[in-house]
Amino acid sequence: MSQRWKVYILAIVSFLVGTSEYILSGILDKVSLSLGVSITAAGQLITVFSLVYALATPILMAMTASMDRRKLIVMGLGLFVVSNILAVILPGYGLFVFARIIMAIGAGVVVVTALNIAAKIAPEGKQASSIATVVMGFTASLIIGVPLGRIAADTLGWQSVFGGIALLGIIAMVILSFAIPRVKGDAPIPLPQQLSLLKKPKVALGLAITFFWLGGYSVTYTYLSPYLLEVSGISDKYLSGALLVFGIASMIGSKIGGLSTDRWGVHPTLFSGLILHIVMLITLSLVTNTFIGVMVVLVLWSFSAWSSGPTQQYHLSTIEPAASGVMLGLNQSMMQLAMAAGAGIGGVAIETVSLTSITWIGAAGVGMAIIATLILYRMNSQSTQSKLLQYD
Repeated sequence: MSQRWKVYILAIVSFLVGTSEYILSGILDKVSLSLGVSITAAGQLITVFSLVYALATPILMAMTASMDRRKLIVMGLGLFVVSNILAVILPGYGLFVFARIIMAIGAGVVVVTALNIAAKIAPEGKQASSIATVVMGFTASLIIGVPLGRIAADTLGWQSVFGGIALLGIIAMVILSFAIPRVKGDAPIPLPQQLSLLKKPKVALGLAITFFWLGGYSVTYTYLSPYLLEVSGISDKYLSGALLVFGIASMIGSKIGGLSTDRWGVHPTLFSGLILHIVMLITLSLVTNTFIGVMVVLVLWSFSAWSSGPTQQYHLSTIEPAASGVMLGLNQSMMQLAMAAGAGIGGVAIETVSLTSITWIGAAGVGMAIIATLILYRMNSQSTQSKLLQYD
């Protein structure tokens, strides 16, 4: 089997994990009604998932640093499967929270290990594209997972979504065991030493870009379904289609972002994606009750937001090349913290201001990411100039 197909298998696994995380945004209203809680309380299930993912992943990756990567990803996927089964059989909001906690632990191990394997088996010069492919699998969950999950929830109940994910997860475990080669782990790096990287200004700024970029996105995306229904004026019968188109745009944006990074570099790709991202969030708040207009904005928003995904993943791995695996793990944690913060801030905004406010708050978050990107770009430029002067 070629290396490309091995990377695609990893992308499929990341698709399953992405579906388990993002699906709640597509069925939030049904989960809320079924469990007898408010939309905001249901939205906090995303916050719980993200917080546990962010806090547990670095610890687990540090503890398993030397473990064979294939064995680790299969074990993580096994835990993930069990958690999805629990989401089906355990009744009530509190027990569903427990299932989401276990799900987040397994998901963190699976995604970081998949990214690590993809980077290690990729040919020279194709690392960003390989990472983009795995990220594309994550975003493909928006294309297939969320819309189909909505349809399944409409016909079979929302619990059926997690049952389907568990079944596919078992199949994926078998395929991984045979298709992915044994990949050596990294030299163990104690967690305190990993966290010490945060003291470096470039690392802190790089992670800040991730936090504000994805946090701004999450503020709006977490509550996208009720926003489209109540603010944008999209009919419930068109919601699945709108989510499908949104997901297709995210996958295309992710792939184009990786290709653009390989060809034109990190900063042009990152700058253009973030600028379009903030413009589309503002525009979404202005375009209402026009189906075509709303769909155009959704496509451009999704494309721009996810074009930054593989770019930022690769960007952080180049800031500290000797600790690229650690940087990928820290970035995954920061992404989940951003998702948690965005979901939490969006919920507070809806309760205290209005549902319409979330796009403007999201745009402000992306604006902070642009500022952090500019500062880091200037620091890199000054560092390059200093090295050139030393050589002269």
